[in-house]
Amino acid sequence: MSKELNLTKEWDKTFDLSEKVNHKKVIFKNHFGITLVADMYEPKEHEGLLSAIAVSGPYGAVKEQCSGLYAMKMAERGFLTIAFDPSYTGESTGIPRYMSSPDINTEDFMASVDYLRSLENVDKEKIGIIGICGWGGIALNTAAIDPRIKATISSTMYDMTRVSANGYFDEADNEEARYKMRVAISCQRDEDYKTGEYKLAGGCLELPVPEDAPFFVKDYSEYYKGRCYHKRSLNSNGGWAIQNNTSWLNAKFLQYTNEIRNAVMIVHGDKAHSYYFGKTAYENMIKNSKFTDNKKFLSLPNAVHTDLYDNLDVIPFDEMEKFMNENMK
Repeated sequence: MSKELNLTKEWDKTFDLSEKVNHKKVIFKNHFGITLVADMYEPKEHEGLLSAIAVSGPYGAVKEQCSGLYAMKMAERGFLTIAFDPSYTGESTGIPRYMSSPDINTEDFMASVDYLRSLENVDKEKIGIIGICGWGGIALNTAAIDPRIKATISSTMYDMTRVSANGYFDEADNEEARYKMRVAISCQRDEDYKTGEYKLAGGCLELPVPEDAPFFVKDYSEYYKGRCYHKRSLNSNGGWAIQNNTSWLNAKFLQYTNEIRNAVMIVHGDKAHSYYFGKTAYENMIKNSKFTDNKKFLSLPNAVHTDLYDNLDVIPFDEMEKFMNENMK
C-alpha cells in the first residue's frame, strides 16, 4: 500500500526561487518500490552535458527547507540538482508515515543517482550527493557503497546510529541505558499495535523556547517552528513515530568509509553541538585508508549547527562548488 501522490503545484518553499534556474517536480522509485518526489533545479544558461547533484536532509526536514536551498544554490553555479523527500516523508510515498531506516534511506540516495544517470542532459560520470544533518551521515554511508558517486559533501552531519544508541555526546553509551531504550520502544510497539496508530514523538518545541533549554534545542526550534516552518516537515510538526528509532538503535553505520575511493568533504561549524560527529567520521574515514588525498574536513569558525541550514553568510557554497568541480572528472 502506498500514499497516493498529491503534488503541490504552488511554490511553497521556505526560500525564494532564483531567477537563474528553472524548477520542476520529478518522481522516481527506489528499489523498495517507494516513489520519491524531488524538486529539480536546472541552470537557465549552460552548454553541453551537466554535472548533477542529489541533495537531502536534514533528518526530519522536507525538500522545501534547506535541502532545496542547497540544491537551488548549486544549480545557480551550473549543476543540475534535485532535492528529494525521503521515503515515508513529505510528498514521497510509503506507508506508514514518519518512519526512517538506515537501509531504506541509504537506498533513497542510490535511487536518486539512478535517476540522475538516466537523464539525457546529465554526464553520467559526473554525479555527486550532498547530505545535511542526519542525511550527512546517510550520504557518507551511501558513498561507501556506491562508486558511481564521484563526490560527496556531508554538511553539519549526524551519525544517526551513534546518537540513537549512545545519546547526545555519548552520555548514554552503556548497556543499561540501551536496555531501557529497547524496553521503551518495545512497550510503544505493543501500544501502537493495540491502537492501530503510530504515536509520534513530537517535533521541535513551540516558540518561545524555555530559557533553560539547551542552546541546540532553541536553535532547532527557531529554524523549524520559526523562520523555516513548513506544514509537511516532521520537525516543524508532530515529529517521527516513536518506534521509528528501532533499527537505528541496533545498527552499525558508516562501516568501511575508509574504503571510499571517491572524494568526500565533511563540513562542520566548530561551535555546533554536533561537531564531534563530523570530526569522528572524518578521522575514521582516513584511518588506515589508501585514499586520503581526496578527503577533506572543512571546519567553519564560530558556526553553530543550523548556520549550515540557511545562513548564506556561513554555508561555504564557493568551496562546495570548487570541490565538486575538481572531483567530477
